[in-house]
Amino acid sequence: MERRDRGRFIRGLVAVGDFCCINLVFLMVYLFFDSDMTHQFNQKIVWLLLNISYFPVVLMFNQIHNTRIIYIDSLLLAASESVVLLFLIFISLLTFLQIEVGTIVLLTFFVGFFISLNLWWLLASRVLKYYRSKGFNFKRIIIVGAGKTGLMLFRELHSDLGYGYKFLGFFDDNAELKGQIPQLLGDTGMVEKFALENNVDEIYCALPGSQDAKILNLLQFSERHAIRFFIVPEISRYVLRRLHFQIMGRVPVLSVREEPLQRWEMRAVKRLFDFVFSSVILLLSPLWLLPIAICVKLSSPGPVLFKQKRTGFMGREFNCLKFRTMRVNNESDKLQATKGDPRITRIGEFLRKTSLDELPQFINVFKGEMSVVGPRPHMLKHTKDYSAIIDKYMVRHFIKPGLTGWAQVNGYRGETKELWQMEKRVEYDVWYIENWNFMLDMKIIFLTLIGIFKGDKNAF
Repeated sequence: MERRDRGRFIRGLVAVGDFCCINLVFLMVYLFFDSDMTHQFNQKIVWLLLNISYFPVVLMFNQIHNTRIIYIDSLLLAASESVVLLFLIFISLLTFLQIEVGTIVLLTFFVGFFISLNLWWLLASRVLKYYRSKGFNFKRIIIVGAGKTGLMLFRELHSDLGYGYKFLGFFDDNAELKGQIPQLLGDTGMVEKFALENNVDEIYCALPGSQDAKILNLLQFSERHAIRFFIVPEISRYVLRRLHFQIMGRVPVLSVREEPLQRWEMRAVKRLFDFVFSSVILLLSPLWLLPIAICVKLSSPGPVLFKQKRTGFMGREFNCLKFRTMRVNNESDKLQATKGDPRITRIGEFLRKTSLDELPQFINVFKGEMSVVGPRPHMLKHTKDYSAIIDKYMVRHFIKPGLTGWAQVNGYRGETKELWQMEKRVEYDVWYIENWNFMLDMKIIFLTLIGIFKGDKNAF
């Protein structure tokens, strides 16, 4: 089988698995609601409509399985969108044909399909990644331009064998690079002959924009011979984030910063989740508020709750709430807690280790001052100090602060003894802002819960 046909074959296999999920879940629902289904609707018609409804979904989302570098949260988000689209198409057909289906039956099916499709796509992704790491379903690629940008791309494509890229070599006109760059095969004039003789699938052009004549020749050559051609802009040398392409008239423009949460519908989804989640936690507050409050009150003189001014959305100040874990002192707004800090009470040490001291912040979430997931809010003094010395520090305030965040689940929580620790925290926070999606939030919440049960060495 030609390598260029294997992508269709793989997508076909995944699609078959999708239909298996639909039909297995339908069968289980049919068996569970056997008597109800007999009276409520014609099972065969509904079964047929479900399968027909999924064909447009396959056409829209199946291509994602050929994406070689994709994160789990993006994959699960696509799976969730597939289920939503199936639901809309299926309901439309039922309405048009005037077929009634019980609400409980529908809910049971779509919950079951949502779970099974997510599990199937995760399994398929892992199997495909393993398959590619063993040297199958690979793409033969070359990089034209062995400068900093080309080398960055080379390292990224080789960072995981599961991506399935077979790197054949570099081409560059700089003779001084010979012997310095691994697999430098020759100058740009040798690209065409090499690409044809070695069945190259993709050419990545990392030449500087000043060499536009060479870039244009390579582009025209690639299109004549059905070879995928990619231009790697030099901007990647100093902007390492997802850029957004748009057209202004006939001029292509790259937007350097465009976060998903700039869209009102995405903000609405995040806020709805925050409101529902915080409401549930606060409704359960009698189970945790009273016993913790009593323990804090008995631990040392002072209030139960600790209020501290912190920097929130767009730099606005707000009162961040926590259970008091320290003895009352005059340095709480200036000094971070350190390991073995004498200010921390015995019950406070336990609350910090288990993150139970953060529970009152669900009040901040309910009020809309914070989110369940987002960059952790910092003391005003830290905002003032670090914003002057860390690039992009204030970018982290483009969204609401959170109880937990991407930086925290990647090991950057608690005390920051050295500047690089705060720089890494900011780096992770900015990445989260630029790559946000709902499934990423679910992933962070899950990892946070795992971290609480396992214990975190930085939690003190």
